[in-house]
Amino acid sequence: MSELLLELFSEEIPARMQARAAEDLKRLVGEGLEAAGLTSDGARAFATPRRLTLVVDGLPDGSPEVREERKGPRVGAPEKALEGFLRAAGLGSVDEAEIRTDEKKGDFYVAVVEKPGRPTAEIVAEVVPDAIRRFPWPKSQRWGDGKLRWVRPLHGVLCLLDGTTVAFEVDGIASGAETSGHRFMGAKPFGVKDFEDYASKLRQAKVILDGPERAEIILGEAREIAQAEGLALVEDSGLLAENAGLVEWPVALMGTFDEGFLDVPPEVLTTSMKAHQKCFSVTDPKTGKLVNRFVLISNLMADDGGDAIVAGNERVIRARLSDAKFFWDQDRKHPLETLLLQLEGIIFHEKLGTQAERVARIKALARELAPVVGADPEQAERAAALAKADLVTDMVGEFPELQGLMGRYYALDQGEDPAVGQAIEEHYRPQGPADAIPTEPVSIAVALADKLDTLAGFWAIDEKPTGSKDPYALRRAALGVIRILLENNIRLGLFTATASPFARVYAAIERHHIEGKLAALDQLHELGFERHQLDVFLNAEIAEMELTEEELDRLAEFSASKALDMLAFFADRLKVYLRDQGARHDLIDAVFSVGGQDDLLLIVKRVEALGRFLDSDDGANLLVGAKRAQNILRIEEKKDGTSYDGAADPGLFAQDEEKALADAVDRATDKAEATVAAQDFEGAMSAMAGLRQPVDAFFDHVTVNADDAALRENRLKLLSRIRAATLKVADFSKIEG
Repeated sequence: MSELLLELFSEEIPARMQARAAEDLKRLVGEGLEAAGLTSDGARAFATPRRLTLVVDGLPDGSPEVREERKGPRVGAPEKALEGFLRAAGLGSVDEAEIRTDEKKGDFYVAVVEKPGRPTAEIVAEVVPDAIRRFPWPKSQRWGDGKLRWVRPLHGVLCLLDGTTVAFEVDGIASGAETSGHRFMGAKPFGVKDFEDYASKLRQAKVILDGPERAEIILGEAREIAQAEGLALVEDSGLLAENAGLVEWPVALMGTFDEGFLDVPPEVLTTSMKAHQKCFSVTDPKTGKLVNRFVLISNLMADDGGDAIVAGNERVIRARLSDAKFFWDQDRKHPLETLLLQLEGIIFHEKLGTQAERVARIKALARELAPVVGADPEQAERAAALAKADLVTDMVGEFPELQGLMGRYYALDQGEDPAVGQAIEEHYRPQGPADAIPTEPVSIAVALADKLDTLAGFWAIDEKPTGSKDPYALRRAALGVIRILLENNIRLGLFTATASPFARVYAAIERHHIEGKLAALDQLHELGFERHQLDVFLNAEIAEMELTEEELDRLAEFSASKALDMLAFFADRLKVYLRDQGARHDLIDAVFSVGGQDDLLLIVKRVEALGRFLDSDDGANLLVGAKRAQNILRIEEKKDGTSYDGAADPGLFAQDEEKALADAVDRATDKAEATVAAQDFEGAMSAMAGLRQPVDAFFDHVTVNADDAALRENRLKLLSRIRAATLKVADFSKIEG
């Protein structure tokens, strides 16, 4: 078995592209070898700033011989059919095909194609150049007179199969058995025999091939150099990975900056040093505060111990921090409120208006939501009014990742309430599944308002997520709403909460483009919503639009229709969230199918109660009985072309089991209605448990499809009562099992 060693040596590869490039190299070469009939024991890929390396273990000496038979048309078939068969099989004439006989179909042609095996080296010499030419760099370039596109100029290709060079050429670059080490500390070319020899000699030439090992060295040295000064490293996994992609031989060094810069918010200093010089910040472990030191990662063991490298970084960082301090000082001269006028010149979306218009909508919604989440309405409105003001500051212009955070600093600097400042910072959260959620009431109100307005806006203009595409991060916004509500144990009716922003969005878009009459009100009634719930649309703000009665009706219908559609989207997102928490998606479907529900917290509690009920013997057996009843009804109603909903006639009960079931259904229905109305879902499940024995007894002793038509109809109606009773808590037909 053979080892394939491949290295593609180039100018510096951007750190952000290295990991993906290593995987792409492994994939492309692996697919090519497999397509040629070569299997292996596995492959490993590596990346440094100047090289991509692949080692494939356990390759055979050659591909196996292949013999395959391809059945063709019958003897005497039309000429066109024969021509197509010969062309597909690679035969020159029918004389090269065999004729075989089938007892039923008669004589037909068979092409026997034999492909001899090929040496592995020959296959590699074809696969590797093809992979290089097809390499999917996010950005690539050409250089000189060549036609090859690569991320940076490609200088050399090392390709060995069991220590022997595999000869080929790519755009004038011939493969060989030599490479070079570190640009400065090991630039002299050297030959290698195999991967072990290659990795060893690279290390001697000051190149650590493995990226995770480089990251481990960087973190260890950075911690050590900070601890030697009695300080603590501010660890950053993203910065660590980037540094590992910038150096082949990491060396940690410590620099310093003027203490005067510590007057600037620490996040600004950390971000500036990270963004511009890829340096780690350092804190005093006793106070947790930033100190005027930084750790840089050099790619060189300098003769002077790194003094010149540190001095150069200090000069650059001094200039960058001076810029940051200037932005900080200048921005504080302008109260956030005075910046709001600038938002009028920033388009949020061509169909949804400016950032200023969006802020007005978020303000109104945050004030509405404040009492629901226990926040002060004045503070919620104030925080929402200022939440986007920092977007036009110089600091956020330089460091967009600091939006929200800088708003908090500026708000506190100008004397705003701490709750307002905190809400300005946290209203963007959560920005991902691992991000913390806001937990303070004012922050919750503004965060919900911001996300619901975003969702309502893009829903209103039909810019919804499709497949894997979600350019406006609406799935993330919906998941954020879900997490905020559930993890803070907040009850909020999403229909009314989203209908209000839809009504405001209506004012931001051209309402005359909404064509036709929407039938949302009828659908709402069917789902259990009442018309009075639409009153939220007809508030004073909407009245100021001076709409006619007809336009008001269209506004209400538009908002209701969009809100209903968004509820379905939230249901899908909730399934994803709960599935990640270990919940069953079918139980979510069963609860949502009952209709008239838009309170996510209650839905989750009902799902949890249903899950516990179904885990019990009563629940599992009732599920079997309820689904049996539903299946019988579905079949018989389809066959008879009618519905058997309605009350059964007690006078037609011929057996005790019928009477017992009818009584049990009445009791269970009454109790379930009362307990669900009181949000006592455990009580509702207890009511359903009372059906278990009567349902079992009914199916054990009663024949539903009796010969007597009246008796049969009455028993089917009794089954429909089981269906109706279970629908008080969930649609059992949606439950698997």
